[in-house]
Amino acid sequence: MAVDAARSEEGFTSAIATRVMAAACRAAGLDDRGSELIRLGENALFRLVSAPVIVRVARGEEWLTTARNEVAVSRWLVEEGFPAARIVGDLEQPLLVEGHPVTFWHLIEEGDRKATYGELGGILRDLHDLTLPAGLELPSFDPFGKQELRLDRAVIPEDDRVFLRKRWVELRDKFEELRFETPKGPVHGDAHVQNLMVDDRDQVILIDFEAFCFDHPEWDLMVTAVEHHSLGWQTDEQYAEFVGAYGRDLFDWHGYETLRGLQEFGMTTWLMQNVQEDERTAAEYRRRIAGLRDDDGPRDWRPW
Repeated sequence: MAVDAARSEEGFTSAIATRVMAAACRAAGLDDRGSELIRLGENALFRLVSAPVIVRVARGEEWLTTARNEVAVSRWLVEEGFPAARIVGDLEQPLLVEGHPVTFWHLIEEGDRKATYGELGGILRDLHDLTLPAGLELPSFDPFGKQELRLDRAVIPEDDRVFLRKRWVELRDKFEELRFETPKGPVHGDAHVQNLMVDDRDQVILIDFEAFCFDHPEWDLMVTAVEHHSLGWQTDEQYAEFVGAYGRDLFDWHGYETLRGLQEFGMTTWLMQNVQEDERTAAEYRRRIAGLRDDDGPRDWRPW
């Protein structure tokens, strides 16, 4: 449903996302007054006060197919009885507002703890055991799909842009040489522990399906493996819980270093989209690109 398909040329900021969210709520018959911006990343996420709903605003019309896939994946996982975020079922979705796809999700009432790495390994194991239903067609994992837009639009120094474009070409060449031995299946595509929530009934729930795809399971193991082996974001005990629950440590695979490069590149370009928001974000971007320029140097990156 197109409310206003005119392409916004203003970029994507918290102010623009708030305006789009308000217009989408009006179109859906929801009250946006008092809504709270809870995250600005690949999307803007808002929590409504008037209803237990999360409103998700994508960066541009080029993400419309992705938003449609998110809706379809959510409905499929719920039908499977898999613990997953639920789309609001009685709304036509996604809406297209000022060139931005918008979706509406049931609020997950959080409990008093965070998900563990063992739970992440377990939920990924269960996800990878599922079989996609007939009619649900998903793309392959594409570590490069968003990068050109990010590099074109980011407000960064030109020498950074030149370096990132060169690194992008190098990574594409390495990607072409990758050989997988595992069968393809459902893959979350952004499988870090922050994409699990624990509700007030202590149920662990998988969220955020924008990168969901049909591909090799290594793409889901990549995130936590890099966070541990390269960035040191988990203790040895936490990572051992993850590996024990899933049954595999990607670090032992011949393709790990290529996936490490892809993951670190994506983590940097994801953050650089929001360098204009505040100095804290800009400082972390500078820290990350400095790390990319020194492959063998320590990574003092911070979780975001």
